Parts: sequence; C-alpha cells; structure tokens
Amino acid sequence: MSTAIDVRRTRVDLPTTGTPPTHPRLLAWLDEVVDLCQPDAVHYCDGSEDEWAALVAELETKGTIIRLNADLKPNSILARTDPDDVARVEDQTFICSKDERNAGPTNNWMDPDQMRRIMTPLFDGAMAGRTMYVIPFCMGHLDAPDPKFGVEVTDSAYVALSMKILTRMGAEVMARMEEHDADFVPALHSVGMPLTDSMTDVPWPCNETKYIVHFTDDRVIWSYGSGYGGNSLLGKKCYALRIASVMARDEGWLAEHMLILKLISPEGREYHIAAAFPSACGKTNLAMLEPTIPGWRVETLGDDIAWLRFGADGRLYATNPETGFFGVAPGTSYATNPNAMRTIEGGNSIFTNVALTPDGDVWWEGMTAEKPEQVVDWKGRQWRGVGGPVGGRPDEKAAHPNSRFCTPIEQCPILSDDYHRPEGVPLDAIIFGGRRENTIPLVTQSRDWQHGVFMGATCSSETTAAASGAVGVLRRDPMAMLPFIGYHVADYVQHWINMGRRSSASALPKIFYVNWFRRDADGRFMWPGFGENSRVLKWVAERVDGKVDAVETPIGYVPAPGGLDVDGLDISDEDLAGVVGYTETEWRDEVPRIGRWFDTFGWRLPREMVDELRALETAFGRAPSRM
Repeated sequence: MSTAIDVRRTRVDLPTTGTPPTHPRLLAWLDEVVDLCQPDAVHYCDGSEDEWAALVAELETKGTIIRLNADLKPNSILARTDPDDVARVEDQTFICSKDERNAGPTNNWMDPDQMRRIMTPLFDGAMAGRTMYVIPFCMGHLDAPDPKFGVEVTDSAYVALSMKILTRMGAEVMARMEEHDADFVPALHSVGMPLTDSMTDVPWPCNETKYIVHFTDDRVIWSYGSGYGGNSLLGKKCYALRIASVMARDEGWLAEHMLILKLISPEGREYHIAAAFPSACGKTNLAMLEPTIPGWRVETLGDDIAWLRFGADGRLYATNPETGFFGVAPGTSYATNPNAMRTIEGGNSIFTNVALTPDGDVWWEGMTAEKPEQVVDWKGRQWRGVGGPVGGRPDEKAAHPNSRFCTPIEQCPILSDDYHRPEGVPLDAIIFGGRRENTIPLVTQSRDWQHGVFMGATCSSETTAAASGAVGVLRRDPMAMLPFIGYHVADYVQHWINMGRRSSASALPKIFYVNWFRRDADGRFMWPGFGENSRVLKWVAERVDGKVDAVETPIGYVPAPGGLDVDGLDISDEDLAGVVGYTETEWRDEVPRIGRWFDTFGWRLPREMVDELRALETAFGRAPSRM
C-alpha cells in the first residue's frame, strides 16, 4: 500500500546536505525518485571520513549500531538486524526480462510492467520521514578501460556506510561520471518503513514484503523491504553479478562468482588463478591461503567476484570490482583463515549479527576453541556461562549463522599489488569446485576449454545441515552462479563456450575442478584441507607449465602417482589413492544425474554439452540420455 502524502514535494523543496550532481540524466532520475518516494531530506554522499563519522553517530543515536572498543577494533561498529531480515531472499528475487524465455529455469520471472505495477505503490511515499542517501559508485577501477558506474538511492545509512567499504564511491566517482556524461545503473532501495506522524522508528527498519528486482533489459535495480546486505548493497550481487552478467553476455566478457589469487613459487614464478565455489566450500579461505609447502606464497586479489575480459594479447584478464570483503563470520578463525582475522583486526569494519563481548569486541562460533564466559548475542540477549541465552535454548547460536564482517580489502596483509592494476591480471588457471563426499576426485584437469565448461556447468555441492536442514542433498550450481545468473542458464553456458572460441588454446587459462571434501566409509575427511590445499595449487601451477605428468581418464586428467607433492603430509597411501582417484561405479551413478540436470535447460542446452555427456555415457556404459 502506498503512503498517504498530503503535499508532494520535489527535490528542490527538500533540505539538502552534500553537493548535488550536475549529471543531467542522474538529476532527472533523482527527481523521479523524490517525487515517488517522498523523503524528508536528501544527502549526496561524498565518501569522506567526516561523512562516515556523521552517519555512525546518526545510527548510534537510533540504536542501530554499537561502537566497538577502539583499542581492539578501531573505528568499527556492530549492527543487529531484525530477526526476520538476516539473509538474501532468493524466493523474492526476480529477473524481469521482457521475454520470459530469457530468464530461464533457474530464475524467478515476472513481466516488467506487472512488476512495476506491484512495486510502484510500495515505493510511493516509502521514504517519508527519512533521509534519502544518493551514493555514486564504480564497480572496478576508475581508470579501467570501461568503468561500470552505478548510483544507489537508499533510505538506509547502514547501506551508505557499507557501500563506502565495498565500492569506490563518493565525490571522485561523481566527478568522473560528470566528466564523461557516463552511463550508470540506477539502483533504488528502500527499507519499506515510512515514518508517518503516527509511527515510531525502530533500530532496524524493514518490511515483511520484500522484493529484489532486476530489470535486465533496462539495466535497472529495485530493492524493497530489506536492509540486509545481500538485498540492499546493490553494487554487490545485484549489479556485479546479475546485471553485469547480462552486460557481459552482450559485450563479450564474463561476470563471475569467483575469487582471484596470485600463487608465487619459490623461484618467483607468478600464477594468477580464479576459482568458483558454491557456498560452504572455502572460497574466502582459499583466497587468503597460507601455504604449508615451503617457499610457496599466496597473495589475495579478491574473494567473491571477478570480471573476466580478453586483453589485446588474447589472454583472459581478471579484475575484482569490489574494494572490501563481505564475509561470513562463523567459522572464521586464526586456525581456518588467519589472514582474514588479521584483516579484521585492522578495524574500519561493520560487523552484523555477531556477538558482543564484555570488553567491547566481537565473537562468533568457531572464532575460538572456548566460548567466552559472557557475551551479548545477536538478538541482544545476555549469555552467562557456556550455555545458551538467559531464558533461551541451549542450542542457540550467539552469532547468527549468516552473520557478517564488512572490511576494507586494503587491510588484507597479503593483498597483491596487482589488485590495483586497472586492466586486471592475466589468468593462468580457472578452478571450479564443490562439496562432495564421494565421486569427485581431489583435483581434475579438463581436456580442453569445452570440457572445462562442462565441468563448470555440472558443478555440484551437497547441502550442509546449517544450509538447509537436510544433509547430503545434491544441488547443481553452474559455475557457482546459480542464484546470480541474470539470464537463461543455457545461454550462459553457451556464452562460456563462445568465449573460448575467441582466443587460442595456448592463450586460454587451463581449467580444473577440485573437491576438498571426500570422505571414507567411516565419514572421515580424507584430505586435511585449509593450508594443505596449497599442494593442489602447486599441482595446478605445474600442469600450467607442463612440469608434471598426469593420467588421462574419462573425467579428465588426474595426478599421476607421485605427481602431487605430499612431502611432510600425514596422509596414508590408502587415503591419498582414495582422494585422488575415482570409481567407475560412482560415475555410472553420476552420469544420469548430470543428464537430469541438463534436461532442465530445455532445447537451448548447447550441443557441446550434449557431446560431453555422451562421451561420459559411452565411457561408463550408460544408455544415452534423452535430449
């Protein structure tokens, strides 16, 4: 329902702070937004430290945030959300392409005109009683050959603060947009809780009705009802993946859910690697890896999103369009990811839905071996002893399972200097991976680009109890992009195939598939993971250079005996053989599962993927799938 507004005000009528833009198309859009949303004031964000301090003070007064101990977490804050606003809302996330067929089977679709008829009344007066923040931002380097601009308009100061960490934003971006009269993605966000005369504000405003909408043909984003990061920080998944994937399809590049790292050998040889994993598969841990093998080093370029473009030399270059980490807190520790912890220790961070210790620091499950004697949990309840909250259940968590840290990437102690290269870094390898307790070996190299695309298109993971309540349910997640592909999944796979035709095989990155999560018959992990995964990265690097042999199998190249460096590793010959190898029985079961997955693509399934599946069916004696 729209909010009754007795006298509608225009942008020029409103109190204003900051410097208004001169960009004509932006001003025209802002006039439309003010006319629709009817805020009480407008603030034009400049990204300054003074602005940060003012917004923090405002949120502290409202009770939205708590300042942390400046000696332990300098210039950092803790926010607690409404208990019903804690994660991305995939069921209310829509791709509104003009043609339903272009959304495909993996997206929720609605006709754009119908969606506008639903959402326009929701936005009507939605910002009454609130300040409208105008956030100009750039995804990627400002000096990139083709910088991608956006402007988010929001009634959430929390969003404005978070965007300062995660994107290049503010006065410098606005000046560049005005200089070039640049195109931009308009991104409209409201928490959906207008403050009329009869309403009292709450620390975390939101609305039961939520929509996260992408008008992909027009490159427009609308988000309503949620203040949670994945739904409200519109430069991240909404722009940098869903909208950008459509841009990339049309412009001949790739927008991917990938980390980027630099691996450095003892001799100083550098390898740039991008890797795509579904959730709960260790993407951030790999991005900030501390290798256990002597002389090898890893440097970080990004942990979540990579944009891939061809350079003039025919190589595929990767850039990280973000400037910060938006990481899941639980499970992050000095044991699992010491570099993430060191990054966080630098402060300048926003923590959301973690626990608060008596000395004004943060805590979450998995950070330390022992739980603190006293904490205040993510719902603001006092915990005493090692049990649950006072008056609550003993099995509750002090930090929400999806609690987050939002931290500047510049604080990462192993940040690569290459992060600052506007053109990005040339990729030597692309790695796909998933969480499988059987079937999939520790590491496999594709035969060629097409086979590598097949590996990515069939990427799969078993759910964990924390994720869904049902353990071991297999979920296909093509290129780890299932929730983020902005168009038909079959066309997306075809675009990957087409990208490989634009350069020579020698210039393209080699493609690999990894699985850190193989278990034995007793349910025990057979591979130690974490820092030991550097041994797999070493094998990848040596395969790129042609320095180590591999065994060709129907599923790709696997390490030859003795090919994987396990010196100093406490692993039995039986476990090593089990984790590196595969069994025909398991793959005879896997092949029809892949066929059923490809059935969902419909007639658009690329012929090349059918050919790859047919080769597997022949190798493992399975009847051909109906396609």
